[in-house]
Amino acid sequence: MSAQITRLFAVIVVLFALLAVFTTRWTVIDASSLNNNSLNSLTLVSQLKIKRGQLLADDGTSLARSVPAGGGTWKRAYPTSSLFAQAVGYSNLTAGSAAGLELSDGNYTRGLQTGLNSIFGQLTPTRVGDDVHTTLDPKAQQAAKQALGGQAGSVVALNPRTGAVLAMYSNPSYDDNNPTSCAAPNCSLLNRATQARYAPGSTFKIVTAVAAIDSGLYTPDSVINGNSPITVSGVPLANDGGTSWGPQTLTTAMINSINTIFAQVAERVGIPTMTKYMKRFGFYSVPPLDYPPAEMRPSDVYSPTTGKLLRPGSPDEDLGRIGIGEGGVSTTPLQMAMVAAAVANGGKLMVPHFTSRVVNSDGVTVKTITPSVYSQVMSPTTAQEVTQMMTKVVEEGTGTAVQLSGISVAGKTGTASIGANGLNLTQPSFVAFAPAQDPKVAIAVTVDQSQGGFGGTVAAPIAKAVLQTLLAEGK
Repeated sequence: MSAQITRLFAVIVVLFALLAVFTTRWTVIDASSLNNNSLNSLTLVSQLKIKRGQLLADDGTSLARSVPAGGGTWKRAYPTSSLFAQAVGYSNLTAGSAAGLELSDGNYTRGLQTGLNSIFGQLTPTRVGDDVHTTLDPKAQQAAKQALGGQAGSVVALNPRTGAVLAMYSNPSYDDNNPTSCAAPNCSLLNRATQARYAPGSTFKIVTAVAAIDSGLYTPDSVINGNSPITVSGVPLANDGGTSWGPQTLTTAMINSINTIFAQVAERVGIPTMTKYMKRFGFYSVPPLDYPPAEMRPSDVYSPTTGKLLRPGSPDEDLGRIGIGEGGVSTTPLQMAMVAAAVANGGKLMVPHFTSRVVNSDGVTVKTITPSVYSQVMSPTTAQEVTQMMTKVVEEGTGTAVQLSGISVAGKTGTASIGANGLNLTQPSFVAFAPAQDPKVAIAVTVDQSQGGFGGTVAAPIAKAVLQTLLAEGK
């Protein structure tokens, strides 16, 4: 009899052990896969019953919040609609779709789910998610929208010291309360700031100048012949208007955006060194932003003839033209804002970020985002020299339209020719930071298309409006 009881006890112990193992697997180890299973209707219902936390601007403005949807469930609402739609995104659990910060910060706003909650979630009161405080500035966002004036394009403003994203606006935008109604051409889900492919034009000369000076090959006072045209990669390259400048310093070449000088500088710097500095700035990689990776793209180099993506440092690169922002180099406004921010911050590029802190329903801060370094792009001395060159661009060169009363601004214009020859279509851009010697804001502006406009006449005034707004707030 005792032997039978022993065997029965052993069986019970084994069964209990198996129950413990599989319960642990389902509720802890495989909880995520079960929760994300499209056939798991219980997960959807439980998610809909979570009163998700808000997404908030830096002044407390609600950008996304939960509102009652009946039956003890909740849905998301977006009070600022199209103004912040590209950054904030949307979340529709019923449709299984989400984008932007609503996707990347979803774990915060829902409240992190654990195995214990999976088992007992139905027995607890309504779950309330955490509030996510962002770095976005509503006044700057509105200034960007108004300054673009309905033109297709994008504006990105960063705090160069911390990497905080102060503004990110793209036009056309959309109503994130009803994203499925979006229809071109007056509405777009594409976030141009992180996804568009733009030719940077002469704003890229900042990258070339940094590589040239920081590598020790040039100084701001180095003299190079600026005659026009010259032959680059077997093809003639001319300055704007065909002007032959003769011997000029690198600083003068920056002030007047002399193509033939910067093309020669880039060729002497060479592909390996240029590639090294581009990588330090963040080129060839998806930006390290707290934002869905699928909604960002790296800034790369493509073959101008075949359109094929070239690997970093490819011998097929037309380096002379890349050095002036042509030759197939493709950037996003976020990337060019990072370029300006690195120079502004003494050569140190900070990781860009939207999220400032996470606060739970009891008002307790459960997570704070601390600034972190992405790379040391250049020495502080190089950064200061390039800053002085960019300051002169605004004081006496192609960027005078961004001048601010009593505030020194460092900037660089860019004007890329687009479309068929003879149409006179351009893609104006401008990057800047201010105050030049104590930078608080770095900015990049790109306008998709202009009829013969220049970076200094089309994009610079947009940058000025946003800079004025942010600096007036003490940012």
